[in-house]
Amino acid sequence: MVLSGCAIIVRGQPRGGPPPERQINLSNIRAGALARRAAQGQPESKDTPDEPWAFQAREFLRKKLIGKEVCFTVEYKNMHREYGMVYLGKDTTGENIAESLVSEGLATVRREGFRGNNPEQARLCDLEDQSKASKKGLWSEGGGAQTIRNIKYTIENPRNFVDSLHQKPINAIIEHVRDGSVVRALLLPDYYLVTVMLSGVKCPTFKREADGTETPEPFAAEARFFTESRLLQRDVQIILESCPNQIILGTILHPNGNITELLLKEGFARCVDWSMAVYTQGAEKLRAAERSAKERKVRIWKDYVAPTANLDQKDRQFVAKVMQVVNADAMVVKLNSGEYKTIHLSSIRPPRNEGEEKNKDKDKRFRPLYDIPYMFEAREFLRKKLIGKKVRTTESHTNTPCVNQNEYLLSALVSKGLATVIRYRQDDDQRSSHYDELLAAEARAIKNGKGLHSKKEVPIHRVADISGETQKAKQFLPFLQRAGRSEAVVEYVFSGSRLKLYMPKETCLITFLLAGIECPRSSRNTPGGMQVAEPFSDEAMLFTKELVLQREVEVEVESMDKAGNFIGWLHIEGVNLSVALVENALSKVHFTAERSAYYKTLVAAEEGCRQRKEKIWANYEEKPVEEVVHLSEEKERVANYKPVYVTEITDTLHFYAQDVETGSQLESLMETMRAEIAAQPPVEGSYSPRRGDYCIAKFADGEWYRARVEKVESPAKVHVFYIDYGNREVVSSTRLAPIPPAFSTRTLPVQATEYTFAFIQVPQDEDARADVVDCVVRDIQNTQCLLNVEYSGATCPHVTIQFGDTKEDVGLGLVKEGLVMVDVRKEKHLQKMVTEYLNSQESAKSARLNIWRYGDFRADDADEFGYSR
Repeated sequence: MVLSGCAIIVRGQPRGGPPPERQINLSNIRAGALARRAAQGQPESKDTPDEPWAFQAREFLRKKLIGKEVCFTVEYKNMHREYGMVYLGKDTTGENIAESLVSEGLATVRREGFRGNNPEQARLCDLEDQSKASKKGLWSEGGGAQTIRNIKYTIENPRNFVDSLHQKPINAIIEHVRDGSVVRALLLPDYYLVTVMLSGVKCPTFKREADGTETPEPFAAEARFFTESRLLQRDVQIILESCPNQIILGTILHPNGNITELLLKEGFARCVDWSMAVYTQGAEKLRAAERSAKERKVRIWKDYVAPTANLDQKDRQFVAKVMQVVNADAMVVKLNSGEYKTIHLSSIRPPRNEGEEKNKDKDKRFRPLYDIPYMFEAREFLRKKLIGKKVRTTESHTNTPCVNQNEYLLSALVSKGLATVIRYRQDDDQRSSHYDELLAAEARAIKNGKGLHSKKEVPIHRVADISGETQKAKQFLPFLQRAGRSEAVVEYVFSGSRLKLYMPKETCLITFLLAGIECPRSSRNTPGGMQVAEPFSDEAMLFTKELVLQREVEVEVESMDKAGNFIGWLHIEGVNLSVALVENALSKVHFTAERSAYYKTLVAAEEGCRQRKEKIWANYEEKPVEEVVHLSEEKERVANYKPVYVTEITDTLHFYAQDVETGSQLESLMETMRAEIAAQPPVEGSYSPRRGDYCIAKFADGEWYRARVEKVESPAKVHVFYIDYGNREVVSSTRLAPIPPAFSTRTLPVQATEYTFAFIQVPQDEDARADVVDCVVRDIQNTQCLLNVEYSGATCPHVTIQFGDTKEDVGLGLVKEGLVMVDVRKEKHLQKMVTEYLNSQESAKSARLNIWRYGDFRADDADEFGYSR
């Protein structure tokens, strides 16, 4: 260490501990005194500034000597001080430091007591005379006032000072090492003298006793020597990272390495959680360094005993599917083996109710999910991210799910202020492997005032639970019926067909029963005792849970029962849950389904399961149906053509048509609606579209039409279906508005009905299909035709359609021209029509028209040609 321009401290090589130190004062010269801070506790004392060129002299020696090997001779001792000459190198042939100082004008020669027979003194005097002649250093003009530092010993607002540096590295000199992890640094170029504690670590310290003496903790002296030997009076860069409670935390960067990591690796320090969160150089490196020291049991870890692992390696990691999010720190997952398992997320604590609030509203039923602040937001965050997703889980004493290996959800949860991080004892290693990321995320949440750390009023969720409330349910029923399809979240599954739903738009909870089916009943308590569960009731409940629990669904409410439970249809990603249960032989069709649009689909699904004798149909015995067969054989085709107006034809050869009889009503409604809109134009951008909503949309012609929202990609991309014309369009939400009640589908039902051609099979080849569509568009789009329903299909009726003037069959004409193939039907009453179509197909094949131009391609089963039977 260099104390001043004429005094240094040297130490020998370490042998089993810090070596002894000696102070050497350069004889025969004098350098300026460095600045000194006023003594603490003495108000009359004042700060003493640098003498001119004093700091430059110190810096000259520091840069030349620190960390270098020197040789010194002691000439005399005075008041416990040793005076002598110092040479750079191993012997006295090296550079004489005193002479270098004098020649640079950074020190003066002590001429008092000068003896002419002393050659060393004589040489110093000669060098001083040369320096004066050259006007170097002290002998330069101006007196050296510009060399006096303006040292700032205190900082008025340390937090603002640290924040103003934006965690950028700044140059500094380490002036003092208090212990292995606390130093005093001079920040350049503004000369701030600050105490810096290393972020993320703590070394053994020196305890000050009552009598003023210091007692070192084990390895405290060694840790301080370790830091001193590498940093003291070295040029370094410091990143000031945080300032909690007036303590400046930082990281010291040296060209030879990071002292923080080195202290940990050599067992001189341990990681501390409270400051690890602000460490900017990668907390995982510090944990790894500490782990290495523990494994080698060096220094402070010499008595360390690793916790015993209680899980096999193969059980520590597994992939599972998230089935339910219980709250912000627990979830139920399904393993690949089919087993269900509850896992708890490590090192985080979900929102909790404070003690004062627990005693409020004792009469009110406490619902943690909605009544604990931020519990609902935390659950929803995880639900939307994880439900139905595969996660990789690492398990020790706790579990930490990680999605796609790139997105650590718990850090995001904590950074949004929706959970807090658990604090552990310093010697407790049973924590998340991402613990430092969680601490950093929590620090960001606190700094930004997010969620639980916000000083704003906590969010209140006023959720009305109308399950079993008959009167409330009756009042609410008309709103749900008018809404058509409403969005909901399945909160609980009581059985295969009984669920509890959360309606976000209406902010209420309802009990929902699936319409049109009869599901096996689960076991339940009754006044007469426990009712035994029906066969396959558990399987039905499990099927429903896996498909819809905590998923976003759409519901159509039709009615309610005497207990205040709503009855209707539930859809998830285009799947009708009632139909899905019937298709999987877990439910039967109820007679009430006859009135619904899903009846035929339900019956068809049930018939298939019944024939295969699956699950609930395992013991089914088919009854004789001779009489029914006899009646069906005598049934004849009914030709009841009605006039329609074809408005749209799709690429799959489906088409939309309006009933001519109601056409005048549609025209009248459109005129009245447009007049009302012209009188009271909607406010552009005020409407927020949601899937399934009925609205009005401005078409390319500038006119408004009734429409239904099919999909919302963004405010600029909303997919709509024009319900009276059958065409679709992607529009901006600024071209949409709520439909006036007087013009809703209750006033006039949807006018465009979807149909497809009977007895026709469209080619799979894209070019051939395009030819057919072009031909049909040219012939019948925007014209009046005659239509007859021949039989039902999975999505729409199959019909024959005739030209309005010639009464010729359009579909038969397509067959005759060789544009399509015949779809052969087996029904007896349709055989006459099928025969006519087949004869026309044979004629087209003989003439090799269009798709038959290369003969009957079907004989070769040539899928590569793009056709199929």
